[in-house]
Amino acid sequence: MSVKARRISGRLETIVPKVNYAFDPVDDDKIIRNRLLTRTTTTRGEPPLKKLQKKFTSFVLEVDKEEENFNECGRLAKAFLQELSTFEIPLLKSQAVVEANLREKESFNEVKDETERQIMQAKAEIEDLKKQLEESKIERQHKEECETIRKLISAQPPRSETEKAIYELNKEIAELEAENTASWRLHELRKKQFALMMHMVDELQNTIEDEQKILVDEIRTALEDQRNITEAMSVD
Repeated sequence: MSVKARRISGRLETIVPKVNYAFDPVDDDKIIRNRLLTRTTTTRGEPPLKKLQKKFTSFVLEVDKEEENFNECGRLAKAFLQELSTFEIPLLKSQAVVEANLREKESFNEVKDETERQIMQAKAEIEDLKKQLEESKIERQHKEECETIRKLISAQPPRSETEKAIYELNKEIAELEAENTASWRLHELRKKQFALMMHMVDELQNTIEDEQKILVDEIRTALEDQRNITEAMSVD
C-alpha cells in the first residue's frame, strides 16, 4: 500500500488509498480450513488431491485400453506415483506435526499438573506462613509485654534497698506498737487511778458528811445543855 501526498492551498495533505481485500476477513477461517484439508498452499491452481485423482483416473483409463501402451501406462504410473509421493510427504509432515502436538499436549498437561501441584503447595505454604505470622505477632506481643514489665521492674529500686525499707518500716511499726502498748497501759493505769481517786473522793465526802452530822448533833446537844442550865439558874 502506497501513501500519496498533495498540496492544497499551501498545505500538504496526505492521501491514504482505500484498501481492497481479496477475501472477506470473515471467510479467512473457512479458506484456511479448506486449504489444510485439501493441501492447497495457494489460492490459484488445482488442489493437490484433485490433481492426484486426475492422474489416477488417467492411469486407470490407459490400463483399461486394449492396446500395447506399456510405455504410456508406465509414464502415467510413474507420474501418479510421483504425485502420490508429493501428496504423501505433507501427510507425513502433518502426522509428525500431530504427533509433536500430542507430545506437546502431554507435556503441557504434565506442566499443567505440576503447576497445579505447585499452586496447591504454594497455597499450603501461604497458609503455613499465615499461621507463622500470627504466631510471630503473638510472640512479639508477649515480648513487648515482657519488655514493658522489665522496664517497670528496672524502674523500681534494688531489692536490697527494698528489703532495707521493709526492715525500717517493720521496725517503725514495732516501735509504734510498743508505744501503743505503753500508751494503753498508761491509759489503763490512769483509768484505775482516776477510779481510785473518785472512790476516795466519795469516801471523803461521806466522811465529811458524817462528821458534819456528828458536829451538828454535838452543837445541838451543847445548846440544849446550855439552855437547860440557863433555865435552871433562872428558877433559882
